[in-house]
Amino acid sequence: MIKIFDINYTLLSEKKSNELFCIRKQIFKDRLDWSVTCNNNMEYDNKNATYILGIYSDQVISGLRFIDMKNNNMITGAEFDSFFEKKEVIKENHLDASRLFIDKEKIKNLDLNTYPLSAMLFLAMINYAITFLYDGIYAVVSQPMLIIFKRSGWLIKVIEHGISEKKENVYLIHMPVDKKNQKILIDYVNRMNIKKNISKKNISNITDLYNWPLCFGI
Repeated sequence: MIKIFDINYTLLSEKKSNELFCIRKQIFKDRLDWSVTCNNNMEYDNKNATYILGIYSDQVISGLRFIDMKNNNMITGAEFDSFFEKKEVIKENHLDASRLFIDKEKIKNLDLNTYPLSAMLFLAMINYAITFLYDGIYAVVSQPMLIIFKRSGWLIKVIEHGISEKKENVYLIHMPVDKKNQKILIDYVNRMNIKKNISKKNISNITDLYNWPLCFGI
């Protein structure tokens, strides 16, 4: 079973925090070479972070970080000042989403390649935000990630297009959080499961997919 749930930074166990921060260092520093600060082979965080984690067989296979926009965050902070003007960003009742990942090596080793894991994580973002009464989510994404978001059907809006310090295209996007987009993602997850010939007995029913936290019976 894949479980996707939220947990605050202060409540992470030492085992899970070490696993998460090691994965983030491997992905965002070693693989993508982002300008992130790492110590002891890990990329750490602060108490304002809440994580959405995808767990399968007691292993972290996916995740992202949420920070309420009223706190210090990457969107309104100085990290992207050279990339965007950020004129249309709304702080009130919104989330900053960052450090989104799917651990491709684990997915391959655990034989999960046939499942729509990105869409499952996107649905988790919506369900979490609806549950905690947020109006929307912001993120800065690469061009490949923008394509993945659009492919899911989520009616995201590109606020600004920028160029990173590596001269690569980056996008500040707004992700609406409402019942309409929730249904779009649920329909997409179910459609992809059917397309991949995954038995209906091995996926959550339609009621489950509106809930938080999420469980996918795999």
